[in-house]
Amino acid sequence: MDKAEEFEELRPLLFSIAYRILGSVGEAEDAVQETWLRFAGSAARVASAKAYLSATVTRVSLDVLRSARVRREEYVGPWFPEPLLTDPYQDPARSAELADSVSMAALLLLERLSPLERSVFVLREVFGFGFDEVAAAVGRSQAACRQLLVRARRHMRAGRPRFEAARRERQELAVRFFDALKDGDVEGLRDLLAADVQLLGDGGGKAPQLAKAVSGTENVARLLASVFPVMARIGVTCEPREINGQPGAIFRDGDGKVLHILALEVLDGRIRTIRSVLNPDKLGHLGPVADAWAVDREVKQARRQAG
Repeated sequence: MDKAEEFEELRPLLFSIAYRILGSVGEAEDAVQETWLRFAGSAARVASAKAYLSATVTRVSLDVLRSARVRREEYVGPWFPEPLLTDPYQDPARSAELADSVSMAALLLLERLSPLERSVFVLREVFGFGFDEVAAAVGRSQAACRQLLVRARRHMRAGRPRFEAARRERQELAVRFFDALKDGDVEGLRDLLAADVQLLGDGGGKAPQLAKAVSGTENVARLLASVFPVMARIGVTCEPREINGQPGAIFRDGDGKVLHILALEVLDGRIRTIRSVLNPDKLGHLGPVADAWAVDREVKQARRQAG
């Protein structure tokens, strides 16, 4: 097997590592491409292509993350990861860890870790690399990596919900939610939302969004029921899809272009958090992106006409 074949075989793993470290599809793809360039340009023979490439993509991602964190501190409004429809790397032996670690809730918890903690947690806890491989990847001793992992685990456990819904329960809830959303059914939405539910949007200052988080069953239900049926009347469609391994949907304008996504977080039989990604910079990998400002003007006009 030549270098190109080895690399292509490992590309799904490399992307999945980079995405979990960076929370960005575009940045992860760039990190994987840079990893290939370094691999292709190296004359040295490596004992394990998997170990070499995993370490390289981790180091590249670490460098990107350190600069990205500065940009994210200046980000307008809440920052959410770029939505991922399908994780290209599958490992039946670690399917639970992989699915859990790619959710928006988990990625936002990872954002709270230092770059080194995040990288060590991803390599060891999610992908099961040995401490010798983790240490080589991040340039620290095995003892230091063990300490980094202890701190990372503590932070991750502290932020996780106490009860998580089973996959089937999440899917059934999502079907009922999007049916109620389409019909503007306030009562139906109330029945599905947790008392402390939050509706949050990431527009990055580049798309119309809510000025601040909307909280509470009644407030969220009424807002959703007042907006989404109007969007449907002007041609916006809802395409239920898994978003980062959790129930969600892609919304498209009348021309089929991506308007935004919704991702649902389900806890203890109710929807606890609804996250919307509207920033067009984070949607381009899903297809042609709609003019959200134009759609917003149409929605406002339709609401005025309806009285």
